[in-house]
Amino acid sequence: MIDILICDAHLYLDHDWEIPGGWIAIEKNRIHSAGGPQQSPPQAARVINAGGRLVTPGLVNAHHHMYQNLTRSYAPVTRLRLFAWLQTLYPLWAGLDADSVYVSTYIAMIELLLGGCTTSMDHMYIHPRPRLIDEQFRAAHDIGMRFYATRGSMTRAQADGGLPPAGLVQDEDTILSDCERLVSAFHDPAPGAMGRVALGPVSMFSASERIMRESLTMAERLDLRLHTHLGEDMEEDDFCLSMYNCTPTEQFERMGWASPRTWVAHYIYPSPSEVTRMAKAGISVVQCPSSNMMIGGGSADALDMRERGIKVGLGCNGSATTDHASMWMETRNAMLLGRVSHGPAAMGAREALDMATRGGAACLGWDDEIGHLRPGACADLVIWHANEVALAGAVTDPVEAWLRCGPAVAGTSIVNGRVLVENCQPTMTALKDVLREHARQARRIQKIA
Repeated sequence: MIDILICDAHLYLDHDWEIPGGWIAIEKNRIHSAGGPQQSPPQAARVINAGGRLVTPGLVNAHHHMYQNLTRSYAPVTRLRLFAWLQTLYPLWAGLDADSVYVSTYIAMIELLLGGCTTSMDHMYIHPRPRLIDEQFRAAHDIGMRFYATRGSMTRAQADGGLPPAGLVQDEDTILSDCERLVSAFHDPAPGAMGRVALGPVSMFSASERIMRESLTMAERLDLRLHTHLGEDMEEDDFCLSMYNCTPTEQFERMGWASPRTWVAHYIYPSPSEVTRMAKAGISVVQCPSSNMMIGGGSADALDMRERGIKVGLGCNGSATTDHASMWMETRNAMLLGRVSHGPAAMGAREALDMATRGGAACLGWDDEIGHLRPGACADLVIWHANEVALAGAVTDPVEAWLRCGPAVAGTSIVNGRVLVENCQPTMTALKDVLREHARQARRIQKIA
């Protein structure tokens, strides 16, 4: 017998497959089958009536810094550009410890689930104390979130021309040793994995050439993915010209990072020829619409990159710039940016949803199993909910209505065949206790008595 049957739904199963009034069946932790109203569904232990609502694959968050929700809307930085923003916050983030990383990750994952995300990466590049990513995996396990940790790193302190204070950088040998340890302890390359690990020197202005090159060597040896920030701010161009006498993309290429195992965040300021070269190299790009607009730094031209053959996903980025972790909002803002840049005919809800599902999964190298709901895929899906007033009159296209109307939240989120959000509420009983501890840790990090 099937475990869960969802019926009376508008199914968006993949970019080229929708079923109005359909049903979808889950067996254990996989999609078993799907069909239309004329096809009889299988018997199931549990039946969920979607009430005509939209069902999509779980959204995939391809770039995030979860710990930053401890400094959300921090008043001294709300009007700063990127480099000054970082230099102001780094001394606060130096206070991160095991407890604060656990609760910030826990809250980030709950917020992501409520915004329709079922798989998230995290780029943890600040390590003032050891084994902080271990706490992230503990939170992911306690919640049931599908998690892709990225072991970030910084080696270049302010005294060496970088941005962070000395207490937040590590030497290359320490970084590489911990990368090996994390991969051995948590990386699961098997199908249906709930946890994987990638390597992610933070950026070329805060990570040495040696750590970039040796991370590449380790990734090739252990078959891991690579991630970094690239082309996020014009000041990065100035830095690379002074340090390497080339553009960020050119230095990226010189170090051998332009390959299909790499995905980069932001990529706002490449030249057209650089975009073409990156497309031929097979890299993927994450657009972070809300964060880029909030900090006033522009945004990647996702439509142009997709037309050139680059796989583009979406990310929430740091909770201290975006100040939220709703992938629904990121998807909507991606659609709006595309229409502002290229006109209303260029982009609709389906193109944005494709970036939030298939695109994000491709960034993680996981589009064989997540980002779609074809039979055999991981059972990660969302039944969307929006207020009846917000949807009044939207009767012709439920996918467009989902993104144009709203706001929409996850009515039901299922990850790995388990219901983690039900009736728009997370199912975790520990949430209230974690919220109390998060409030205490946020005040401590922000030095508020």
